Amino acid sequence: MDIDFTWLLWGLPLAFALGWVASRLDLRQWRMESRQTPKAYFRGLNHLLNEQQDQAIDAFIEAVQGDPDTAELHFALGNLFRRRGDYDRAVRVHEHLLARADINQKDRDRAQHALAMDFLKAGLLDRAEAALSKLDGSAFEGEALLALLSIYERSRDWPRAQAVAQKLEDAQQGSFTPRLAHYLCEESDLARASGDTVRAMALLAEAVSKAPQLARPWLATASLKAQTGDPAGAYKALQQLVDKAPQGLPLAAASMVELAKHLHKESEAAALLQAAHEHAPSLDITEALAKLAPDAATARARYLSHLDREPSLVIATQWLSGETLSNPDAQAKVIKALEHASNPLKRYRCAACGFEARQHFWQCPGCQSWDSYPARRVEEL
Repeated sequence: MDIDFTWLLWGLPLAFALGWVASRLDLRQWRMESRQTPKAYFRGLNHLLNEQQDQAIDAFIEAVQGDPDTAELHFALGNLFRRRGDYDRAVRVHEHLLARADINQKDRDRAQHALAMDFLKAGLLDRAEAALSKLDGSAFEGEALLALLSIYERSRDWPRAQAVAQKLEDAQQGSFTPRLAHYLCEESDLARASGDTVRAMALLAEAVSKAPQLARPWLATASLKAQTGDPAGAYKALQQLVDKAPQGLPLAAASMVELAKHLHKESEAAALLQAAHEHAPSLDITEALAKLAPDAATARARYLSHLDREPSLVIATQWLSGETLSNPDAQAKVIKALEHASNPLKRYRCAACGFEARQHFWQCPGCQSWDSYPARRVEEL
């Protein structure tokens, strides 16, 4: 049987012609899309890559004027306005997006979130709160709740902060139990300042039950019990701190010494502090042990014991102040110089942002992080 190959003479040229036509159509479509894309948009991207925000904003404004229906250009322009601190114009851009009836719900939620961030960055907390409250049930609900939490913390509205943190905890957005305990402690401080010690104690009891691993509720409980005339209860609270939150003992060491002397439990407190010192040497614990020492020689021996474990300019200065040198005038000058050099080493430092302070904070004044201050001085870090 002979095969007729004449169809190839027609088929191959036809296939080539169809392929050529298809390629020309694709090229033409690409050219049309290129013409439709505003050139100003690419100029804006180029300025952004070169970190020229002002020029990028001008280019995006031109692109938006040429194609006012492009939502992405509006988002880019609004974000640029916010980054440069031009919050009024950022608000206008995002409010314009929300006023449009032709955008889908996803872009509408995105514009609502962007508008809330504009208000938040501008410091308009009440308007930011109202904008964030409209994001319930959206894809931005988690971010909105975190922003609301930040607003309530900044305004020290602890009951609302507690409600939002509990909502985030229930939604498994992270562990907010320690923060909830801090909120209760903050409420307790307010009740204590107003003279309502009963409510203050009840709030601290709730904080202890919620987060017994935190040192703050135990310290606050001991302080409140001591204030209300219950030194034995205060001392017991500090003993529980040693058991439940030993990392906070350096913060409690000085109070423990005072309570132990009042209750005539110096030897018991010294044994407890010494055990903690053997596990992890601490400047504050060493100072507390020196105060519990029966005489000056024993106190200086405590300092030398610390120096055997860890070198410390602070402890060396304390030890030298108790020694008698041949030249008293020179000794006073040397000690003064050492104290001046060691004072910065006694500060506390935030582990999140590095903010240093003379006192210990539960929430960093710089970055607003909770529990970011270790209970140790800068020299010990």
